[in-house]
Amino acid sequence: MAEAGHRPQSLGIRRVAVFGLALLLAACTTTAPGPRGPAVVAQPPTVAKPTTTSSLPEDKLRHRVALLVPLTGPNAGVGSSIANAAVLALSDTHDNALRVTTYDTSPGAAAAAQKAIADGNRLILGPLLAEDVRAVAPVAATAGVPVLAFSNDVNVVGDNVWLLGFQPGQSIDRVVRFAKSKGLTRFAGLVPQNVYGRNAATNLLRVVEAAHGTVVTMQTYDRTPKGLSAAVSTVSRAHPDAVLIADSGRGAVMIADQLKQSGGKLLGTELWGAEAGLRAVPSLQGAWYASADDALFGQLTTRYRARYGKTPYRLSSLGYDAVLLTVRIARDWPDAAAFPVDRLSDESGFVGIDGAFRFSGGHLAERALAVHQVGTAEAVSPAPKSF
Repeated sequence: MAEAGHRPQSLGIRRVAVFGLALLLAACTTTAPGPRGPAVVAQPPTVAKPTTTSSLPEDKLRHRVALLVPLTGPNAGVGSSIANAAVLALSDTHDNALRVTTYDTSPGAAAAAQKAIADGNRLILGPLLAEDVRAVAPVAATAGVPVLAFSNDVNVVGDNVWLLGFQPGQSIDRVVRFAKSKGLTRFAGLVPQNVYGRNAATNLLRVVEAAHGTVVTMQTYDRTPKGLSAAVSTVSRAHPDAVLIADSGRGAVMIADQLKQSGGKLLGTELWGAEAGLRAVPSLQGAWYASADDALFGQLTTRYRARYGKTPYRLSSLGYDAVLLTVRIARDWPDAAAFPVDRLSDESGFVGIDGAFRFSGGHLAERALAVHQVGTAEAVSPAPKSF
């Protein structure tokens, strides 16, 4: 368990300097809190064993917020990256109204949530994995503590759970509509045989129909050479204008050379945005995919390297933006009161490292996404700056 925060001081309405820019996490017409002195967090988060009583020092003037991420095990790299970025967010905003404490979910997400609640935390940021969100949700709901999770699985949304993770449906909608605006009308889908693939297939069918296009074929594959070859052959025979590969960038590379023979434009999902190495893959040059704009993330990467001596995972931005959102809403969070969840539904939304987003349509973060082209530095269709 690791903590980040400062001595209490009232929150004013002033501008936040983030990486030398006026990055605001606010309703898009509102400024963010101003300087209050540096954050003091010298080491990355460490693991805390669950207990039944609070081990945090007495602190009645700051709001306690828990960050639940994996700090050990196979996902420790991603979790630590998110936690470190959350520390940077507190430092960059100079906020002193929050105490952010990190808890390791790897030994057990439910136990981590119980510990966080026993420590007096009134808001949970995370967890990362869908199965961990399912374990945390009932624990948090019983205590009346809201959860802003980092998962992209819409099935874990609940009355007490909001999702900050990127939704494949939004990415598919954005890239398909962009392709349609360029005159492409006949679409094909190549989707892996898993939950992500099934959800992507459903979204592709829905979006293409809404855009008045046609899905000429939808093929699933099991990632074996034989399975991939059969699926690609079927797609090629349909002669689509565009082919959506609903897989990670590495999965797309496995079949991109074969797909080039179909003559269709290659499309990807938000998963491609997390893999910078794709920009150099010859078979994917010219492919389109929709994800967050990377301009501010590049600045976060520079700051992160300077502080931690390594490159952050792309998902680290979720930790940064979750803290920025909490800082913004903390202005309307009375002392000793429950987190004001009604502020999440602000129609004008919020702005963070990953651009504009809002929860106005429910408990899923609706994001303003850019369309990128592999091999091109600038977005071919920039993300809207606000809603």
